[in-house]
Amino acid sequence: MVSSSPLGPGKRRYANAVALIESDLAPPALLALFKSIERAHGRRPGRRWGDRVLDLDIIGWSGGIWATRTLSIPHPAFRERRFVLAPLVEVAPDWRDPVTNLAARHLLARLDRRRPRS
Repeated sequence: MVSSSPLGPGKRRYANAVALIESDLAPPALLALFKSIERAHGRRPGRRWGDRVLDLDIIGWSGGIWATRTLSIPHPAFRERRFVLAPLVEVAPDWRDPVTNLAARHLLARLDRRRPRS
């Protein structure tokens, strides 16, 4: 687990984790399930970047790339977010980004070289 400051105007720190799950659901159905879990924990639509108890994203899936108007896999910003890459490396260091073909550990090393941690 990694702790991080909020992106945007939020005021509290966040605990960040990655989970490797197995599901028969297609990505849109999995996203709908994640959104229902977020709502059950108090998240309300329309407050982008606001404080929230839970934020679930699909970073990748075994099918490689998924691109529709409402869902992009891999998550478009995950390569720039240490709070995603660090826990991803703990769970699956050799998982490969289907866009760059780089392993998660290489993506983290690349990000850390560009933006050293303070």
